[in-house]
Amino acid sequence: MGGTLAADLVVIGAECGGERALAGTADAGRGAGLLAGALHGAWYDGVPGPGRTAVVPPDAGANAMLTAVQEAAGREGRFLVVCLLGRLVADPRQRRLALVTAGSTRDNAYRRGLAWDWVVSAMVHGGHRETLLLVDAVADRDTWEALDRGDGGPAELLDHSRVPLWGSVAPWAAPRRGRGPVPPGADGSFADAVARVVRQGVPGLPGAVSPADLHPAVRTRLGARERAEARLIAPAPGGRLLLRNPAALRGMLSQSSLSGELLALLDRKDSPSRPPSA
Repeated sequence: MGGTLAADLVVIGAECGGERALAGTADAGRGAGLLAGALHGAWYDGVPGPGRTAVVPPDAGANAMLTAVQEAAGREGRFLVVCLLGRLVADPRQRRLALVTAGSTRDNAYRRGLAWDWVVSAMVHGGHRETLLLVDAVADRDTWEALDRGDGGPAELLDHSRVPLWGSVAPWAAPRRGRGPVPPGADGSFADAVARVVRQGVPGLPGAVSPADLHPAVRTRLGARERAEARLIAPAPGGRLLLRNPAALRGMLSQSSLSGELLALLDRKDSPSRPPSA
C-alpha cells in the first residue's frame, strides 16, 4: 500500500443554485479553485512533481463527486487530500451528514447530496499513506444544532472521523444589514485563508510544515468574529503530510546578495493563477 510517492488532490465546491432555502454556496466553486491553485504543487517530503489534481465542477451531482474521490483514492500514493466546500445537511434522523448538491430542494437535499460517510469510507480504504479531509461549510439551524449537541449524531463525524480533519463549519442565516456569516469560498472564508497562508507561508516556521503548523495563521486571518461564529476543526499534530513554507525560503534568500531578484521571482510564482485541470 502506498507504493509510490505521488500526491492526489480532489477539490469539490458544491453550489446549490438559486434555491433560497439552501443559500450560502454561491462562492464554493471560487474557493475550490483557490485551494486547487494553492495546494497543487505545494507538497513536500519527496513528492515528485505537482501531484494529481481533480477539480469537480460546482454543479456536478453526488455520483460525479464520489467517483472523483473514489478514483483518486483507488490509486497508490503518499498523500490524499479531499476538500469539501458548500452546505452540509443532516438526514431526517439527525445522524448523518451530506454535502448539498446542485438542483436540490429543502425536501430532497440529503437524498441528493454527497454523503459524508461515503467520502470517508473511500479515503479510508484507499491506497495512500496519509489522508486529510479539508472542509469549509455552512449548515442550517437544525443541522447546526445537531452538530452542537455532541450526542453521538453528526458531531461524532467531526470529532472522531476515520480520516484527519481540518476545517470550519458555521451556522448559516440570511445576512442582515450587511452582516452575516462568510459563505464558503468567499473572501475571508476558511478556504480563502488556507489558500493565502499556503501561498505566502508563515515566517519563523521551517521549510516543511504540517496543516497543524499552519492552523494558527489561518485562525488569525479569519479574524475574531469569524472564529467566534464558526466551529473550527484543528488538525492533529504529527503525521507525514507536509507542505512547503515559502516564507522560510524567503527568509534565507533575504540574507543573500541575490535576494531581490529571487524574491521578485517567488512573488510572481505565488501570485494567483488559474487552477489546474483535472
